Amino acid sequence: MKILSAEFVLSAKEPAHYPPAGLPEIAFAGRSNVGKSSLINTLLNRKGLARTSNTPGRTQEINFFLVNERLAFIDLPGYGYAKVPEAIRKQWGPMVETYLRERDTLRLVVVILDVRRDPSGEDLQLMEWLQCYRIRFLICLTKTDKVSRNEFANRRRRIGEKILFSPEPALIAFSAKTGEGKELLWREIRKTLKTDPDDDR
Repeated sequence: MKILSAEFVLSAKEPAHYPPAGLPEIAFAGRSNVGKSSLINTLLNRKGLARTSNTPGRTQEINFFLVNERLAFIDLPGYGYAKVPEAIRKQWGPMVETYLRERDTLRLVVVILDVRRDPSGEDLQLMEWLQCYRIRFLICLTKTDKVSRNEFANRRRRIGEKILFSPEPALIAFSAKTGEGKELLWREIRKTLKTDPDDDR
């Protein structure tokens, strides 16, 4: 996908503050510090569009980005970081669930997992919830540059054994450092949007 424009639109905590619905939306979800912002920046060929931080739990609102004036990327707050204040953590579940349940323009959720870690209970609950509501999702295994090819094969197999959903979601290997998986992920996004795989306009 040729990125002609990519811009931050706004941050919101509740539907009244969302931008007007219209364009198809691709949401990105995962545990804190899993590489979500780096993945978004890599897909959009932008270094600092989605803010990255070494401090888990930095993203505390739903962030909306406009891409090529044709679709939107949605950066959902990371979950599972215990040091975030309790009051904020209690807001995240309902905030994210409301978006996922009520946003009619949502087309795909990219669930992000660190390839070095087994899926957590929260990861599995998210995927179960998405399947229950018939929201299409795929799984992106990040930080693949931090493991050997043999170790990656073992980790991918182990993660696959933990994810028992039907139909089985796509498992895409991704590295923000090397760019591995970038084109494959875009291919899946285009497939979801029902656009020509060769259409980079």
